[in-house]
Amino acid sequence: MRRPYLDWLRGLGVLIMIEGHTLDAWTRLADRERDGYQFAILVAGIGAPIFLFLAGVAIALAAASRLRKGLTVPEVYRAALRRGAWIVALAFLFRLQAWVVSGGDFPQSLLKVDILNVMGLSMMAAALIWRVGRGSRSRAALFAGATAAIAMITPLVRSAGWLAALPDPVEWYVRPAPGSTTFALFPWAGFLTAGAALGTWLAQEADERRVNAAFLALGAAMAAAGYGASFLPALYEGATFWGSSPTFFFIRLGVVIALVPTAFALTRIWPGAALQAFGRASLFVYWIHVEMAYGVLSTPLHRGLSFETALVALAAFTVFLFGLVRLKAHLSARHERGPLGGGPSRMARGQSTEPGKSGRSPIGQLTRDFREKSM
Repeated sequence: MRRPYLDWLRGLGVLIMIEGHTLDAWTRLADRERDGYQFAILVAGIGAPIFLFLAGVAIALAAASRLRKGLTVPEVYRAALRRGAWIVALAFLFRLQAWVVSGGDFPQSLLKVDILNVMGLSMMAAALIWRVGRGSRSRAALFAGATAAIAMITPLVRSAGWLAALPDPVEWYVRPAPGSTTFALFPWAGFLTAGAALGTWLAQEADERRVNAAFLALGAAMAAAGYGASFLPALYEGATFWGSSPTFFFIRLGVVIALVPTAFALTRIWPGAALQAFGRASLFVYWIHVEMAYGVLSTPLHRGLSFETALVALAAFTVFLFGLVRLKAHLSARHERGPLGGGPSRMARGQSTEPGKSGRSPIGQLTRDFREKSM
């Protein structure tokens, strides 16, 4: 069963993602010191944590759903592992597409580490953690422990001299390298394991009002504690608050956790159909909009607009992307109804299109698989 408020929150993450990328790509340098731009970029920083956190929640919910359907623990583990590997494959395909469309140094462009790379590997690690656990409480505790460990050792990883001996493409996954790493496993994987911890909790709780009230209290307390700790002396020499600091990590994580019950409450007041549509199509929007914002298609706009003009362009771009989301949904629904509109086509139902044969087509299976894993 889909939880609309999670789609709503994911849709909010999509809007934040579009805002951050568009303003970063199109705002001229002279306006980047203005308070409005600085605030917009600060808000943009919460987008990636939302996506990673919700990916973790989805892993836990999907695993619980599969167990209820009768799958064995090894089968559930392998399904989660395959999903993570699929995301890693998509990450490389995305970089290849960017190189084909906009060029760049090869193979460096293909090896650049972005959010899909980190998400996919983190999902595979989360699948392994889930497999090690022996029940919901054990798994939630393991995910929470992994989250704390990732946050606390990040400053040590960032300053470890021995990591320089690793091949550069490997080191890029561990810690940032200018021009080659947008995201690194430390600390970004911690948002996904935190989502898996809370997703495990959510999957076992029948009363969603109660569990969301607990999430609100937990998120608010975590963010407040992190903010208070930011005034204390740093635990790690050389750690920067806006980069490797565990304090900053837990502030952001607390905010994201608190956003879950916020979305739960707001969807009862305003369902936000457009936000939910964006949320369900988050991967599609990510895939198409990054190249539109940063690639050759928008070269005349790159760092060429005033902040006010960039905001207007952002609004128009968002409406355009929503139109593409609606078009995609329409075409998908039409495909499922079949060419004559008389019900699902044989391919959409997953049946063989060859006479006398049955079974699932690759397209039908992929569609079902994607929907199941998005629950």
